[in-house]
Amino acid sequence: MRLEIDFNDEIGEVKEEESTLVKELLFLAADKEGVKEGTEVSITFVDNKRIQEINREYRDKDQPTDVISFAMEEMGEGEIEIIGEDIPKLLGDIIISIPRAREQAKDYGHSFARELGFLAVHGFLHLLGYDHMTKEDEDKMFSRQNEILEAYGLER
Repeated sequence: MRLEIDFNDEIGEVKEEESTLVKELLFLAADKEGVKEGTEVSITFVDNKRIQEINREYRDKDQPTDVISFAMEEMGEGEIEIIGEDIPKLLGDIIISIPRAREQAKDYGHSFARELGFLAVHGFLHLLGYDHMTKEDEDKMFSRQNEILEAYGLER
């Protein structure tokens, strides 16, 4: 299997079919992005209070958000890359606020499944190095997100 996914539902609100949706979407995204076999990623579902704590602690933004990604293999200053054939690639963590996803689905007028899928793919692409700091990068990232979601059948 190309991607190993570790799910953590801290609030106990995510149904099995919703976890399956996220898993299938990330498998599709991993295939489309050519992710190395055996790559690992963690998905954690939290509430607004918890994601606000994380956002405050790591991003200095004292407010809830929808999704946060932490890439494990970004090289920091002075770090040395460890290379080896048998070492699994650890992409990182994706943290999704389920209440925020439900709110946004309602606000945007689409299903919770579509919003959850969007946030999972968005977080995953961040782990792969995509960003939206410039208009050009944003266009590239959002275009790729839409391609993946449409290929899966999750259109707006």
